[in-house]
Amino acid sequence: MRLFVSIDLPDSLTESVEAAQERFADAEGLRFTDPSQAHVTMKFLGDTDEDRLEDIDEALEAAIAAADVDPYDATVGGFGVFPSIEYISVVWAGVRDDGGAAKTTTLAEAIERETVERGFDPEDHSFTPHVTIARMDDARGKDHVQRVVREEDPDLGTFHVEEVRLKQSTLTNDGPRYETVRRYPLD
Repeated sequence: MRLFVSIDLPDSLTESVEAAQERFADAEGLRFTDPSQAHVTMKFLGDTDEDRLEDIDEALEAAIAAADVDPYDATVGGFGVFPSIEYISVVWAGVRDDGGAAKTTTLAEAIERETVERGFDPEDHSFTPHVTIARMDDARGKDHVQRVVREEDPDLGTFHVEEVRLKQSTLTNDGPRYETVRRYPLD
């Protein structure tokens, strides 16, 4: 099973994600994510044997308890890229600093600690709370992406975070398909 932990955006923000993607519509070389599957990846676990689900349960329950984060509101807005504005592979909208970023980061750091403690690979980069909206396959549209990222700062909306989810990702010819395996409430 190819697994990751996420905070899923509600269906009510799907149109906002689509509108954000439209700002990049003229950029060649971009592959847009499915707005209906928009989420904040908290931890990528990768290919995982099904018999490790108990370890994951324990890790996520311990992480939520350690983070001590009650349900909260998160605001998605603004644009950014990974790894840098000069070499773009991912285009994203962030969780705003004044809109839940600190709580999302606290939760992600606790998930990282607890999963690594149980033998999962550590992340090789620091956590940035974001929603991936596109991947850049080649640099043809780089100038357009750079301009939009530097000049535009849209709000995509605010939503209430009540849980994290363990998701299974199945790669298909039409892109990845995500399915919720388990839910872990914050309260």
